[in-house]
Amino acid sequence: MIPLAIRNLKLYFRDRTAVFFSLLAVFIIIGLYVLFLGDTITADLTEIKGARFLMDSWIMAGLLAVTSVTTTMGAASVVVDDQSKGVAKDFHCSPLTRTSIVGGYLISTIIVGVIMSMVALVLAEVYILVNGGGLLPVLAMLKVIGLVLLSVIASGSMVFFLISFFKTQNAFAVASTIIGTLIGFLTGIYVPISVLPSPVQAVIRVFPISHAAALFRQVFMEVPLAQSFMGAPPEIVAEFKTSLGVVFQFGDYTLGAFGSILILILTALVFFALGVWRMLTK
Repeated sequence: MIPLAIRNLKLYFRDRTAVFFSLLAVFIIIGLYVLFLGDTITADLTEIKGARFLMDSWIMAGLLAVTSVTTTMGAASVVVDDQSKGVAKDFHCSPLTRTSIVGGYLISTIIVGVIMSMVALVLAEVYILVNGGGLLPVLAMLKVIGLVLLSVIASGSMVFFLISFFKTQNAFAVASTIIGTLIGFLTGIYVPISVLPSPVQAVIRVFPISHAAALFRQVFMEVPLAQSFMGAPPEIVAEFKTSLGVVFQFGDYTLGAFGSILILILTALVFFALGVWRMLTK
């Protein structure tokens, strides 16, 4: 299992194009925010102290959730490549058990997702700092690292189940393009969730990785929220958090951090089981 995972990692990082495209969504989102979204979003928040730091933290938190999906998708291309070239059949004829083969693919996918998400975290922190914000405190950084691991496992499990339906690189490439395009909208990172139509808001609230974005926002925005809304009534702060998807509201119930964590854990378990079942029965 471990040697197979190492082999998959070498194949992935050897292909510089695959590595670049795994981070392409990161560069696109940062580029959009620098050129268009940043000024547009903060234009209506001129009366809020430290609005730029606040909104930079918001967009960079969502960026990490997106990265957990796009990077695991890139790492999973090794699975499709092995199937399209018949390498998977060679593995099945080897002494390796199917469980070891699936485990090797899963481990390498998660490792790639964590490594690339940490790269995105560094880029996000640099961006926030350059624009006049502050770095995350040590405890907050540890929380983010834990959330990166949870988010990557949940995203990797979903991706692993999804790629079990693809047998060619062309089909996988089309799916990757579609997912890469939609993931920003599905996690509600381009515009505040409150400005979107109600059906779209409902989709965002039930999409598992949106909860990863919400958890990242709760950590990233803790300091800037305290600075920007110092002395403000709790109702105003709560409304602002809901409008930006820092927390999700279902009717009169506001889902807290524990609920979002539970959703990610259940997502990881369900799709992990489905993905393993698909791979073992193919």
